[in-house]
Amino acid sequence: MTTRPAIEAAAARIAPHIRHTPVLALPGAALGAPCDVALKLESLQVSGSFKARGAFNALLQAEGPARGVIAASGGNHGAAVAHAAGALGIPAEIFVPAIAAPSKVARIAEAGARVVQGGDTYAEAFAASEARRAETGALSVHAYDQAEVLAGQGTLARELEADLPGLTHVLVAVGGGGLIGGIAAWFAGTGVSVVAVEPEGCPTLHTALAAGQPVDAPVGGLAADSLGARRVGSLMFPIAQGVLRDSVLVTDEAIRDAQRRLWSAARVVAEPGGATALAALLSAAWTPPPGARVGVLVCGGNCDPGSVA
Repeated sequence: MTTRPAIEAAAARIAPHIRHTPVLALPGAALGAPCDVALKLESLQVSGSFKARGAFNALLQAEGPARGVIAASGGNHGAAVAHAAGALGIPAEIFVPAIAAPSKVARIAEAGARVVQGGDTYAEAFAASEARRAETGALSVHAYDQAEVLAGQGTLARELEADLPGLTHVLVAVGGGGLIGGIAAWFAGTGVSVVAVEPEGCPTLHTALAAGQPVDAPVGGLAADSLGARRVGSLMFPIAQGVLRDSVLVTDEAIRDAQRRLWSAARVVAEPGGATALAALLSAAWTPPPGARVGVLVCGGNCDPGSVA
């Protein structure tokens, strides 16, 4: 289990390498939301998403990855691992599926990593990366199902708690579950409700919660490059079962609308996955109770800025 002490240790470990990202408080009317909203702007994190937290935490704990590091990614995790590896002087090789956005593939390459693109899904890219790891002996950093990664992602919740005293609810987009697993671990027992939000085309956690265990789910739609894991991680699932109280799905249309409203109201560029959590609030897929103080994670901004205008 990921614990608060593990997250505290991760926060101290990665502090020199990441940004304490800002919180932007907006009145509900600015976004067309039913309540005031505090946006945690992880789109401004190094490498463009929250993934840098877990990547740095994993690499900084590795014992001499002299043979390099390997990761599979829809884009954001790969960009984060490539950035972290470059900062620490470690060679990196990143496997991405065909659905990865060109802007994300370019970001990985710009960070100095070798990019191997192929396969239709993240699962296929991961299988290829594991075969390569067996050949080279390089360190593998999993996108979401690794203890060091979950603890690193949990540092985001630690920041949010410090920056927003009185927070009652936090909305989190879900792919493989590393982010919400770390966040739920931090907020367990605090009274803060963690709400999982997924696209209808990638209902990975929603399907697992209904089945009572991680199972394969469909992968498709607007946010598949960042939220398109085939199944949630085994490490985060028991945390989710014990902590989450709400799991909701949103349409691609709602995600696109959230992207545009973020740009119109605050000039915030969010990729589809980064706007997914807000889409739940704006589309009424999730309704805040009276008196709620709501935080929403804008978890990534790696997209063509022109796509959100």
